[in-house]
Amino acid sequence: MKRGYVAQDAGSIRRMFSQIAARYDLANACLSGGLDGWWRLYVARLLACWQPRNILDLATGSGALAATLRRTLPGAQLVGADFCAPLLARSRRRGLENLVVADALALPFRDAVFDAVTVAFGLRNMASYDEALLEMRRVLAPEGHVVILDFSLPQGPLLPLYRLYLHHVLPRLAGWLTGVPEAYTYLAESIEQFPRGRRMLQLLERTGFVDAGFRPLSGGIVSVYAARRGKTVTG
Repeated sequence: MKRGYVAQDAGSIRRMFSQIAARYDLANACLSGGLDGWWRLYVARLLACWQPRNILDLATGSGALAATLRRTLPGAQLVGADFCAPLLARSRRRGLENLVVADALALPFRDAVFDAVTVAFGLRNMASYDEALLEMRRVLAPEGHVVILDFSLPQGPLLPLYRLYLHHVLPRLAGWLTGVPEAYTYLAESIEQFPRGRRMLQLLERTGFVDAGFRPLSGGIVSVYAARRGKTVTG
């Protein structure tokens, strides 16, 4: 991946998510075979190991991860931020509060204010991975943690079958569920391009995180990355 890789312009991504907001959760559950709930629970339990007092759920979307975090860490102060207002409206229906419409590349928060930042299936859609991670690092307190959940690609004999599903089955099924098949054509393309495994660890280290590690889930369909804020940003 090139430094500062540009995924797609923010306006196009915002419009796309606005179009699918009403059926976003239904599509996610169907397309993942219901595994998406277990993936989010894994993230919440990992975060619970550090007992953060203040959490920013970035690209919170419809609030699915934020709701899981609230149940798992009821004593933590939770803020959800997303640049798509229609998706945040779905978060409010879950009873979530402290929701902010915000650009991940220019967060409206002070330095070092959160103990943890989570982002589920959102970093992949941001215009610059480097800039987004630098902003996450900026708002993290010293020794704070970032946890990223996103799609990856399985290895071995499962890979060609998964690519067949990703590029041919998923867009048709999602198009039928949401009425916006082009959004899921974009999804497949973005998954192929998104850094995964050691490339993601290198990206985290480059943007000032340390002790970075990852765990593939569900055969590598998704991966969870976790790291701690370091003292310096590497060149």
